[in-house]
Amino acid sequence: MDITQSQKFGLAARRTARKVPAHVYLVPLSLVLAIGLWYLIVFLADFPAFILPTPDQVWARMYTSLLDGSLIRHSLVTLSEVLAGLALGVLLATVLGYLLAKSEYLDRLLSPYIVASQSVPIVAIAPLLVIWFGPGLLSKVLIGALIVFFPVLVNIVVGLRSVSPDLRDLMRSLQATRWQMLHMLEIPAALPVLLGGLRIGATLSVIGAVVGEYVGADRGLGFLINVGRGQYDTALVFVAVFTLVLMALSLYTAVLWLENRLLVWRGE
Repeated sequence: MDITQSQKFGLAARRTARKVPAHVYLVPLSLVLAIGLWYLIVFLADFPAFILPTPDQVWARMYTSLLDGSLIRHSLVTLSEVLAGLALGVLLATVLGYLLAKSEYLDRLLSPYIVASQSVPIVAIAPLLVIWFGPGLLSKVLIGALIVFFPVLVNIVVGLRSVSPDLRDLMRSLQATRWQMLHMLEIPAALPVLLGGLRIGATLSVIGAVVGEYVGADRGLGFLINVGRGQYDTALVFVAVFTLVLMALSLYTAVLWLENRLLVWRGE
């Protein structure tokens, strides 16, 4: 029996639908439920807008912020601080992490100071950096680099030390140079752990930039949150927070994409 073109199209569409995994629908479904719960809380508690605005009020505030260009302008400032802080923190952590992984003496010497530095909250250090380096870009980049530095450093040290000793002996037997040992063995073997640290650093860099803007800034999303809080414009605060969440998710997704590209040899 002949199958018509429409029947073929219907069969292909059903096959495609069956291939879509169920978890794909979980994110939009959870968003719909969260927005519905948000509306329900505002309706039942009868909160005023300066306490808890409704989702449509937040959306309207975001729309006006996009129209006047303020949201994009402040977002670009924060994004530049985030990327610069992330790059500087990862660079410093990579260099020092390699040295610590290679030298047990240096590890014993510096590890107590590195760990002790993490016992001081970044909100206590941030005002000092703003005083020393001014309220401009540099202080925000340094705050972001400090908050990114430690988790990336730990992952780099662990990743480099997890390389199999048998593989190291094999490379030495082949008379590999230190550079060949690094880029042909140590980096590929430690890359999964290193990228795991980069995932953490990508999200923490957003926190570092906002902390710096909170302490002292005249632009950026942290500054926008301060403005909204001072004017009781809670919808503006929600807009800035959601933009920060979107920024962190975008950076995290970019690291995942990079991981899939670099670790394609791992297969599925």
